Order: sequence, then C-alpha cells, then structure tokens
Amino acid sequence: MILNPDTLVLLEIGPLRLNATIAGTWLVMLLLAGGSWLVTRRLQTGPRIARWQNLLEVVVVTLSNNIREIGQRTPERYLPLIGTLFLFIAAANLLAIVPGFVAPTASLSTTSALAICVLVAVPVYGITEKGLGAYLLDYLRPTPLMLPFKLIGEISRTIALALRLYGNIMSGTLIVGSLLSVAPFLFPIVMQLLGLLTGMIQAYIFAVLAMVYIASAVSAHDRIHNNDSSADEAAS
Repeated sequence: MILNPDTLVLLEIGPLRLNATIAGTWLVMLLLAGGSWLVTRRLQTGPRIARWQNLLEVVVVTLSNNIREIGQRTPERYLPLIGTLFLFIAAANLLAIVPGFVAPTASLSTTSALAICVLVAVPVYGITEKGLGAYLLDYLRPTPLMLPFKLIGEISRTIALALRLYGNIMSGTLIVGSLLSVAPFLFPIVMQLLGLLTGMIQAYIFAVLAMVYIASAVSAHDRIHNNDSSADEAAS
C-alpha cells in the first residue's frame, strides 16, 4: 500500500517527474471544474430542481451560514476561497475509495500548499478590509515587543494546519493497510467507510479554521478601530 503519493512516480522525462500527488491534484481540479460546469450550465428555479443542483445549493448555503456565524460578515467575499478549499479537500478524500487513486491530501506537500494559501489569504483580507497601515500596526499592539511572538504565531498555526490534515489522512491510510494484512475482507471495508467520513470532517474543519483565522485578522482591526474611536470621543 502506498502511504505517500510523492514517492509514486508515474512519468519521468529527464529532470521532470510526474508523481501521484501532482496527477491526483490535477485530476481533482479537472473533476471539480467539469462537475461545476455540468451542474451550473442549466440552473433551474422553482419547486423542482436537479439533484446535483440541490446538492450544490446545500453546500453553498451551509458554508455561507458558517462564514456568517464565524466572521459576523456577509459571506460573499469569503465564500470563493473557503468553498474551494472545502470542495478540493472533500473531493480528494472521497476519491480515495477509487482503486489505484491515492488522495493528494495524503502528501505533506499538498497540505502545506493549502495551508500557505490560508497564510497568504489572512493578510490579504485584512489589508483589503482596513488598509496596509492598520493591518501592520496590529502586529505592534499593545507593544512592539509582541512582533516576534505574533510572527511566530502566524507560522506555527500554518504548520499546525498542514500537519493536522496530513496526519489525519495519513493515519487513516495506515490503519486500513494494517487491518488489510490482518483481516482482508471485513475490517478494511468498515475502515474505508470511516475514512470517507473522516475525510469529509477534515475538509470541513480545514475550511472552518481558515475562516476563523481570516475573521480573527479582520475582527482584530475592527476592534482596534472601535477602541480608538471610543478613546477619541472620550477625550473630546
């Protein structure tokens, strides 16, 4: 059983290598793009709609409600990023049931790339919301001595985000492989079903944590701005 898709080289041309991680990632992206086009090309309104459109609407509404509850903001700005992260991770984990397919989320390089996307998105949303100066000033509050600690916090939570997803997917694959050698008929089927459930949960957790980090960055600036405004009013 292949535990790390990075080690499975499918094609090698000179210095270029196509491993299972890259192939699986592109396959998931193509399936999501093609599926999105098929589902949205004939959107319907009314009491009767297509099943796939209904499923897509459930996902969009659920994610929008979670974004609204977590960030206390309208979800339109954040839904494209959060929704893409959730759908990619969920699709990659669900495809693991297909024989011969190794989920790219079982690779630390993939989970690290997803975590880096969140790392970049946090300051981008914070800067667009409050401006570059106000965002950078937050790293110096309440004292400039907090700057290195806040930078370490940004890096450590990114590493934790990558390792959490990688560890859960990898552990599930390892358990299935171990049970396959002990009881090759019954236990692997049960564990495969549990693995699918775990994969969906991990996709949801990753998306929620991404929104929590973004909301904390934006809300921190709102809180600072409100405190400064209250202080100015009290002084006047």
